[in-house]
Amino acid sequence: MDASNYETILTSLDDGVLTITMNRPERLNAWTYQMGAELQAALEAGNNSADVDVFILTGAGRGFCAGADIKETFKDQADSGTSNDNAPRDWVGTVRRSKPIIAAVNGAAVGVGLTQILPCDFIMASPEAKFSARFVKMGVVPELASSYYLVARAGFGLANRMMLTGETIDAVEAERIGLVDELVKDADALLSRATELAKQIGENPSSTLAVVKELVTANMAEPDIKEVQRREMVALNEAYKSPAHHEAIAAFIEKRPPNFKNLA
Repeated sequence: MDASNYETILTSLDDGVLTITMNRPERLNAWTYQMGAELQAALEAGNNSADVDVFILTGAGRGFCAGADIKETFKDQADSGTSNDNAPRDWVGTVRRSKPIIAAVNGAAVGVGLTQILPCDFIMASPEAKFSARFVKMGVVPELASSYYLVARAGFGLANRMMLTGETIDAVEAERIGLVDELVKDADALLSRATELAKQIGENPSSTLAVVKELVTANMAEPDIKEVQRREMVALNEAYKSPAHHEAIAAFIEKRPPNFKNLA
């Protein structure tokens, strides 16, 4: 899907950082199947582009994503008794296989607005952000592996509290419990700080970033420490042979910054 065909999101590329903005501000960027498909298409296109190093995901206006659009998603499902065949496939897998993704939460992140960002690599928020896993209040259960990732981020007890009460927490509380990784000082600083971090990440070799993500995905729930180390050693032995490692050594010896772009 070409970016010019997107109807519910905007994309902007700046020095290797592709910012994807959910763009239904009149509905607080409420999620629809079309939005989900366009988000996934934007990630896939960016992953296939040598011009993209890192993604930022944010929302237009005063909301981040206020959950699924009740009229356009839940009502049709309730009437038919089935899920929509146009729903995007394996969002979590796409995010974890993707180039690094920073979620920059500028407002309400509710339901799928929250669960879609839990597998992202870093969650940043402005003071206006709010978070709720309010599925229970709609008579449904958490999805997008959120019953795993919310526990991984916030811990067993606090994740259970959010999912069982359906409560809404503010950005300060979200940072306190570990749901948010960084809370910026004000809304105006959010995207500039996210871009700063994205560019810092993007300076590193893309091939190595991809392997780091693979290791984190595979090992974060692995109970066998020997298996964790085995995967790391396999990846490390491959890294020793990589052009990125050789460039890093050469740059150190030559006392210059490494250039990881366009390595074979």
